[in-house]
Amino acid sequence: MVTPGQTLGAHFLDVTVADFSRYKRLADRAFEQLDAKDFYARIGDNTNSIYIIAKHISGNLVSRWTDFLTTDGEKPDRDRESEFAEEKKTKTEILAMWERGWKTLFDTLSTLSETDLLETVCIRSEELTVLRAIVRASDHIAYHVGQILMLARHVKGKDWKWLTIAPGESDKYLLQPPGGG
Repeated sequence: MVTPGQTLGAHFLDVTVADFSRYKRLADRAFEQLDAKDFYARIGDNTNSIYIIAKHISGNLVSRWTDFLTTDGEKPDRDRESEFAEEKKTKTEILAMWERGWKTLFDTLSTLSETDLLETVCIRSEELTVLRAIVRASDHIAYHVGQILMLARHVKGKDWKWLTIAPGESDKYLLQPPGGG
């Protein structure tokens, strides 16, 4: 919803935070359904586990959003390849790593103003406007959160609790008053 008098840039930043929050909330709700061992399930030889995807998202968020306006988004201390190496962690450790990435993102987004949107940032030496970097990051995170949800649903099978409208429930959903109830 646009606030009366809100500028396009301010609205874009609000929508950005809302969208990233929605992606995180979906993954968090999937994680709630998982046991520690479920984070390591794979659907094939050449696929990533939920743990690997969560580790990659966290590493990406920390690298991209630390000193976002002033340094290249691919930090020299980031070891992207190690994000795809599996090591056994507890669910608590996985979630702490996950939260660190998201905290970095949300802390940075909270400092941005609409005047920042047309500033230039670099990611791997590629110059992008802040607006384009945000859209690119949103696309990347949405892609990987979709992978997490698909894998979690596969792992849980018949025990999966739907995070969106369950198949066969569309008509029931449409009859609910706005706000769900």
